[in-house]
Amino acid sequence: MKLKFISYFLLLSTFLVSAQKLDYAVQTIPDSLKQNANAVVRSSQLNINISSQKSMTVKTSKVVTVLNELGLRSLDLSENYDKNNRVSKIEATAYDASGKELKTYKKKDFKDQSATDDGSIFSDNRVLYLDYTPITYPFTMVYESETESANTVFIPSWFPIEGYLVSTQNTMISISYKPELKLKVKELNFSNNFPIDKLETSGSISYSAKNLIAKRPEELAPKFEQIFPKVMFGLSAFSLEGVNGKADSWKEMGKWFYDEILTGTNELSEETKVKVKNLVGNEKDPLKKAAIIYKYVQEKTRYVSIQEGIGGWKPMLAKDVDKLGYGDCKALTNYTKTLLEQVGVTSYYSRLYGDSNKREINTDIVSFQSNHVILAIPNHTDYIWLECTSQMLPFGFQGDFTDDRNAFVIKPDGGEIVRTKSFTETDNLKTIKASYTITQEGNLSGKVRMISKGLQYDANYMKERASRDNQVKTYKEEFSNINNIAVKKISFSNNPETIEFIEDLELEANSYAQNSAGKLLFALNAFDQNSYVPKKYKTREFPFQVERGYTNEAEIEVTIPEGYTVEAKPEGITLDTEFGYYKIEFIAETANKIICKRKMVLKKGFYDKSKYETYRKFRETIAKNDNSKIVITKA
Repeated sequence: MKLKFISYFLLLSTFLVSAQKLDYAVQTIPDSLKQNANAVVRSSQLNINISSQKSMTVKTSKVVTVLNELGLRSLDLSENYDKNNRVSKIEATAYDASGKELKTYKKKDFKDQSATDDGSIFSDNRVLYLDYTPITYPFTMVYESETESANTVFIPSWFPIEGYLVSTQNTMISISYKPELKLKVKELNFSNNFPIDKLETSGSISYSAKNLIAKRPEELAPKFEQIFPKVMFGLSAFSLEGVNGKADSWKEMGKWFYDEILTGTNELSEETKVKVKNLVGNEKDPLKKAAIIYKYVQEKTRYVSIQEGIGGWKPMLAKDVDKLGYGDCKALTNYTKTLLEQVGVTSYYSRLYGDSNKREINTDIVSFQSNHVILAIPNHTDYIWLECTSQMLPFGFQGDFTDDRNAFVIKPDGGEIVRTKSFTETDNLKTIKASYTITQEGNLSGKVRMISKGLQYDANYMKERASRDNQVKTYKEEFSNINNIAVKKISFSNNPETIEFIEDLELEANSYAQNSAGKLLFALNAFDQNSYVPKKYKTREFPFQVERGYTNEAEIEVTIPEGYTVEAKPEGITLDTEFGYYKIEFIAETANKIICKRKMVLKKGFYDKSKYETYRKFRETIAKNDNSKIVITKA
């Protein structure tokens, strides 16, 4: 996209004048901005002044018209603070639909509470927020705040479009800074669809946009940040909780983090050093030693959140974790790393985004990105990754919380970006071996064995920790195609060596087969149906994505009542497409025994919107054939 470069003075003065003259009446909003919108950002101005390596002021001025109840989620009336981040001003004023002032809220009217959940036992992070309940819709809120921070490592990103179903009338960000601090900028998803003005001088940069219409969310669309414009910022010379740093490469960032944040956190008592060495005994294999230590950590510690001062980024001392038996992701990872050092196993503290919906460190801008810590153990040319907060995961197994994304691996001589394990559709395998019998009354009685591997293991292994009632509830949802299902027996086998989770079930269901004039009608594939069909769009706007692939294989033996014959049986089908593979077949093995064989492979991928309807029909065909029925009649 070609950006417009215009006078900074003209850009800023025009924006300020338009904001000052803004009529808060809803009727003054252009109709195009109200279409598909739950809220309209009338004006958004973010002014950031970085006066030194340890001083940043952020001034926010925002006017949002909330058109309906769903638009409330677009109203952010809060500011976080702690000992290094101060809120010097915060206020808001509400207006009705005609633009008449309803009420003004000062700082004293904002509630003050902890900004962390109940899992945090140490935290000094707090939040000021306005708990506003509207009396009618639409209404407009004018919000202003000013914060001061010593943490210049975190500069707010700019999103000209703030979310789906939200229009933007006017938005701007301006940053002024000392040139010697070196501001880094990364522009993402800029295109002619989103006109943006930009001005950059020595010591300042600004972006602005206007009249950006609301967009509807679409099923299977990539993440919001992969579609809509975003600008990220960072400094070469920064400060984190009073610790200065300088980095223009990931190697330099890693060296700073290791020297300033991690150094001095790996002390242990002599008693613990002797204990862990005795644990591994004469074992020489590094990975086997690591597995012993990992199991020891899992049995000894538990996870708690710690977000106090530098403790929000610096791990607890290893000796304190050893003594107390708890820690957060930073502390438990560092503790495991320290124990491994004692038995001669090298490992590296690694930062990344932990999220089942994959989130990425953007490698094009060296800045402080991540929210989670795991451990990397070198293994030839690759790494074994350890999730040190889990008491259940097998050694070396990553679930979908940290799979297939960039990790910032921190070493004594510097950092590097490494991709975590990516599970293929073959890795994510679930096999089903089952049999069931249909009675003359149409009742079902059967047994099912399911073996899950890869991320299918990750999705299922916690079932054995659930209560019996919750297990039954889960299986009723899993086999929702079977009405009146009763789960008679459940047993599990969890093998951490092969990383396989086995479920053995005995099931019954009254009237599974529909009885019509002496004929029984039922779906042969009782235990591996996939009914998902993506939504149909007349006009698709965005590309679509299958984030993870998988393979399901099933073989189901069906026994029909003695004295019944097959009147009509589905033929089966084979599909081989760029999205995956599907085959289902129904084999008459004897007069009263039929084998249903099914295989479905779904590939991960990022696809152009033009292919969406083809993919939708692929899934529609699968759903239809999974539910294809047989008709049997009494001879």
